Amino acid sequence: MGIIAFIVIGLIAGLIARAILPGKQSMGLIATTLLGMVGSLVGGLVGSLFQRDGRLFDVRPSGIIMSVIGAIVVLLLVGAAGRRRVHA
Repeated sequence: MGIIAFIVIGLIAGLIARAILPGKQSMGLIATTLLGMVGSLVGGLVGSLFQRDGRLFDVRPSGIIMSVIGAIVVLLLVGAAGRRRVHA
C-alpha cells in the first residue's frame, strides 16, 4: 500500500472513529488523520494475528474495519489518559 493510500485510509478511519465515539474530541484534521493511521497500524497488527494469508499491508475491507476499531481503541486510550492527567 502506498503512503497516500495509508494517509487517506487513516483519515477515513479517524473520522469514523470520532463519529462513533460520543463526547468532545478537540482534534483538528491532522490529528484525526494521525489517529486513524495509528489505529490502522494497531488494527492491522491485531488482524494479522488472526489471518495468515496475503501481505500485511494489502487493502481489504476487513483491514479497513480493523483500522476503525484500532482508531476507536486508540481514541479511548488517549481520552482515558487525558482524564487521568486532569484529575490527578
